[in-house]
Amino acid sequence: MSRLRRRRPSRLVTAALGLALAGSQAVAQPANPNDWLLNAPDDRARFRALQEQAGGFHVSMLAVGQRYQAMYDALGEGNHQLAAYQWEKIRELIQTGYARRPRRQPSADREFLGKVYEPVLAALRSGDAQRAWAGFAEARTACMACHDAERVGFMNQQALFRRTANPPRN
Repeated sequence: MSRLRRRRPSRLVTAALGLALAGSQAVAQPANPNDWLLNAPDDRARFRALQEQAGGFHVSMLAVGQRYQAMYDALGEGNHQLAAYQWEKIRELIQTGYARRPRRQPSADREFLGKVYEPVLAALRSGDAQRAWAGFAEARTACMACHDAERVGFMNQQALFRRTANPPRN
């Protein structure tokens, strides 16, 4: 009977085995729950998660409402430059919103960006209080017309539009 000689593995085999074991230990460790996007099984699932996080047009409209109120407040304080800035940001928010929901673009372009954006901006930048308030009224009407065009006219029946129907009394 011949004696089998026990051989020691080479250093290369030992290193490869160590890497394989280390890799299997990394996979066995629980995923970090804060890596919600990286933990998705594939890119399609990641894009779906990002799309859900971005939300729809309503996300932009919430921010538009805040900037609309800020524009009204800025005019009330005589800060036409800030009012114009808010108006510019409203345009960006609407465009971002319809990038996510393209079905909203025709109404937004027709009722809001196409008709009134530039004249309202010019009125706000004029520095003339009466002209700026007339521009604001035009913007308010355009917002409400767009809501009607999109069959969400109930949006017009809220405190924000009632509060901003007239310039504040000083």
